[in-house]
Formats: sequence, structure tokens, C-alpha cells
Amino acid sequence: MKYTVKKQLIRAALVAAIVATTVASPAATPASAGTGKRPNIVIILGDDLGFSDMGCFGGEIKTPHLDSLAKAGVRCTQFYTHASCSPTRSMLLTGVDTHLNGLGNMDEWTAPNQWGVDGYEGYLNNRVTTLPQLLKDAGYHTYMAGKWHMGKSPDKIPAARGFERDFSLLDGAGSYWDMLNFTATTPKSTFTEDGRYLKKLPRNYYATKTYTDKIISYIEANRGDGKPFFAYVSHQAPHDPYHLPREWRNRHVGEYDKGWDVLRHERLKRQVEMGIVPKGTELAERMWFVPDATLLAPASRAILGKKMELYAGMVENMDFHVGRLIDYLKKIGEYDNTLFIVFGDNGAEGADLFKMISGTPGTRDFLFASIQWSQNNPNAWGDPHSYVGYGPMWAQVSMTPFSQYKGNMAEGGIRNALIVSGPIVKRPAGSITRGVMHVADIMPTLLEVAGASYPKTINGHDAPPLIGKSWVKTLASEQDSPRSDQDYLAWEVFGNRAVRQGNWKLRWQYKPYGTEDWELFNLAEDMAERHDLASAQPEKVKALQALWDDYVRANHVILPSRVIWEGMVKKMPDRYPVVDGYPPLIYKRQFIPPTNMLADPKPSSHPNP
Repeated sequence: MKYTVKKQLIRAALVAAIVATTVASPAATPASAGTGKRPNIVIILGDDLGFSDMGCFGGEIKTPHLDSLAKAGVRCTQFYTHASCSPTRSMLLTGVDTHLNGLGNMDEWTAPNQWGVDGYEGYLNNRVTTLPQLLKDAGYHTYMAGKWHMGKSPDKIPAARGFERDFSLLDGAGSYWDMLNFTATTPKSTFTEDGRYLKKLPRNYYATKTYTDKIISYIEANRGDGKPFFAYVSHQAPHDPYHLPREWRNRHVGEYDKGWDVLRHERLKRQVEMGIVPKGTELAERMWFVPDATLLAPASRAILGKKMELYAGMVENMDFHVGRLIDYLKKIGEYDNTLFIVFGDNGAEGADLFKMISGTPGTRDFLFASIQWSQNNPNAWGDPHSYVGYGPMWAQVSMTPFSQYKGNMAEGGIRNALIVSGPIVKRPAGSITRGVMHVADIMPTLLEVAGASYPKTINGHDAPPLIGKSWVKTLASEQDSPRSDQDYLAWEVFGNRAVRQGNWKLRWQYKPYGTEDWELFNLAEDMAERHDLASAQPEKVKALQALWDDYVRANHVILPSRVIWEGMVKKMPDRYPVVDGYPPLIYKRQFIPPTNMLADPKPSSHPNP
């Protein structure tokens, strides 16, 4: 990336420990203390991976390699991303709020009143610098493989934003087998490798495998030159469509036929036993439009269960390839000096993306989808040209115990599992921290680890402020959380918005998922967000609204004039509370009289004439 800060000033900043934010000098960094060697850094990002999917967070899905990182490191249970993918990725790589870094809204959903407005470009703008650029300037190799989703033109691709080597899908999703994309106007996904646009994909391409192959090859190519590396492994998996090799599709046959509510209760039970959530934690209310699985016919349960079987296979396949990377780093002697950061980019996907993409019969995109995504027989699910996602019922399972899922400001949309493992983690191996953490914290954390600094100016303008807090002291057991109860976090995307300060959370969501009014929750007592306290705590609502107003001013937030929720209320059933066992009519079973009181009918005392 080209910007006006001179390299001499950057070198001087490193030597003299001139720090723009919360960055320590190389001599004082926790990783270099005693060893003199800075750690390698590996970020493993799952796309739409849910809070409870990994085994170490309560899932029945088998993730032994990710679990091994958790066993060696620390699990963080109050970690926040954004409610959707590109906004999260933009904060991960810049440390700057989305409304300043260019992803104030997703490019695909930018509203008319946001068009042409600074902060809403739909790609990383030139007013921010990036984590790979700063690490590269500090002497790191910088590698990326996987999904980018933050710009496609030559000045916006990974090679232009600090990555020395890359193999990148520039789109937000697509086939795992080939370049097939979703709509008639964008029928082909765009890929880059080392700053060049690919005409075709490598032989035997499968996204999760190929991304891992590339990262390993990049590390291997420069192995032994003495420089540490930063590797950003930005997986597509387990984002739909659920494409995966046949040998990975049948590892859970029939396991999910018992239904989503049973799975949620089983996951919650394990979470309590593991200490992920406290004893007495409630499950969020099942979405009002999702049926009770016990009321469905066996064939319906089996078909819906097969979707979750495929999803589980996607997660397990991703874990397998993470294991390949771990084994490689052990083989070359770099594992012990590698910091791993693992998480999902937002809540699990509960929306029907394919329906949103393909539209209605008679439209251009419906015709395209009917031709190109036509392998709809369940026996073909996972093959090229098939498209399957698992729906809101299983998304709630993935987000156990939280409410709702991706796109929303409920905890199920913005809270995710985080694993940190490596030389800077001084907490007991396998421990859990409940410190409030945020994806924007990764930039200041890794700058401190690398002994790098954040510039004061970028392209001749004052650098936007980093909004995150370094995790170094928290991971070293020197503090419980990087945030005090007075610090606050805030979010907005698609017009949905939220604020959290201490244990209090205020959220506003469009109908039908919200009330289109502020709702208040005490997350220490109600992480499932079942009990709205807004009417009982008006002063707390007022105080958090003031923080929201402060956030809007500081980050130039423009609420959208058009939103993806338009017309949804009319398309969905009316919303009523979900109470297990109601209405009793449909749950009543056949009455069986006591056997000792059974009798045949007596003959009539008046025979027919």
C-alpha cells in the first residue's frame, strides 16, 4: 500500500518506541522478553462459524485440532465481532470503526443516502492503513489465503493493502469447487494470487484445502530467513453453499433427526459443564416462526437434519485442514513460537441467502439460479452446482445459548467464540476468560506483540483512532479484561444498532426481529436476552442512549434510508411468545385407560324388533 508516511519515520518510530496508541517497544514486548524472538502470528477465521459449534465451546461437532489450540491456550466467552462479514473483516485488519474505514454498510446493501459518502465506500478506503502493512513494515512476512470481500480493483486487493503473498477470493461467497458465483450479472467469482487476477483456479481446487495448501507453501518458501510471519487464513467454510467432498458428508447420518431444540439443550448442558456459561443460564427463546421439531413428520426431520449433517461436515473438514497447518508448523519447529487467534466472523447464518439471491420466477437471477445451481436433490447436496444452507433452526443451535443470529444485534448476531493460543498467553492452559473483547482489539494487540506502531498520519491526513484495547495484559493474567465497566462498545449495520457498557446492553432492531424501539438487557443475568428491562430502567436506557449518540457523532454514522428488512413483517407469521407445550391441543397424547378398567360393550337389554 502506498501512503505518505516515510519509511525512515516508521523505522525511527520502531527504534525510539514512539507509539501513537497503546503499543510497546520491541524490547518490552511480552513475546520478545527473555527470547529476543518475535512470535509468528496465525489468524484462523471461520465464515459464519457459530459460538457453540466447536467441541471446546460445547458442540458435538468433532474439532480436535481447534480444541487442541483451546487446550493449550485460552477461550474467551465475551468476544464481539460485527453482525456481518465484511464489516468484521474491516475492523480486524484496520482496528478502525466500520463507519470510518469504508464498510459503514456492506457493499451489497449500501443505502441510497449512503452512496458517495466517506466511510460507506464498500471497500477499505485510503484513509486507513492495515495490520499487514504495519507488520510488513515492522519486518514480518505477510500472507493471506481465503475470502477478502473488501474491494476488487487493483488498488483495493490484498496485495495493495499489505499482503506480500496472497491467494484470495475477492467476493463474499461462491462455489467451493470452481469460479461459479450467484447472479446473472456476476456469474463468475474473482480471485487473485500475488496481486494478479486469476484466469482459472488450480487443478483439484477445493476452497478449504487449497487455502491451506497456499498458506503452507508461502511459509515454506521463506522458511529459514529469520523473519517472523503473519498468516491470515480467511476460510469460506462453513458459509453456504455447503460444498464438501463426499467422504466428509456422512459423518453424522441421522444424528440431527432429533431436532434443534434437543441439540440446543445438549449443547447448553455441555457449556455449563465446561464453564463456558454459568449454571442456570437460560436458552434463548426459539424463533417464533421455527416449528417444534417434534411436531414434524419423520421424513421432514430427516431432510432438515441432513442440512445440519452437511454443516457439521464443513466444520470438521475445516478443522482437518487447520490440523494440517498445525502439523506443518510443528514439523518445521515454529509451532511453539506461533500465536494463534481463532474465531468466527459473525453469528451463524439463519437467512435463506439463496432465496434472496435468486429472487422470484420470471426474473433474470431466478433463471440463472435454476440453470447454474440446479443440483437440488438431497443426494447431490455438496456437489458442484448444488446449493444448501441450514436455515434459522440450526443457526440458533450454532449460536447456543444466544438469541437470533447473523445480521441482528442480539447476542447471536455479534458474539462469538474466540481461542487465543501461543507464547504470549500466560493464563493456565485450557482456561476461560470472561473479559469483554472485540475484533478491533486485534490490531493494537498484534502491534504490541510485534513491537510495531500505529502511524499518526495516513496519506497526509490524521490517522483515524484505533477503537480497540490490547489483550496483552489480559492474556498474561495481569488483568481480568481489557475494558473497564465504564468503557463501551457500539455497533450499527443495516440500520440495526446496539451499545454495551459493563453488563448492560441497549439494542434497536427493525421488525420483525426487533420492536423498532430500544430494548434493554442485563447480560450478566440474561445473556439469552429474554427479559427486556427498558420500561423498568428508564434512566439506564437514557444513559446508554447518550453513549449511542456519542458513537454516532464520533464515527459519522448515517442510518440507512433503505434496509434489507423491508416488507419482511408481511411475509412472516405474526410474532407471539414461544412457550414449550403451548398450545396443549397439539401436544396432548392419546389417553390410555387403566387395563383393569377395560371392558367390552354390554349387550343391549332391548333387542331390535
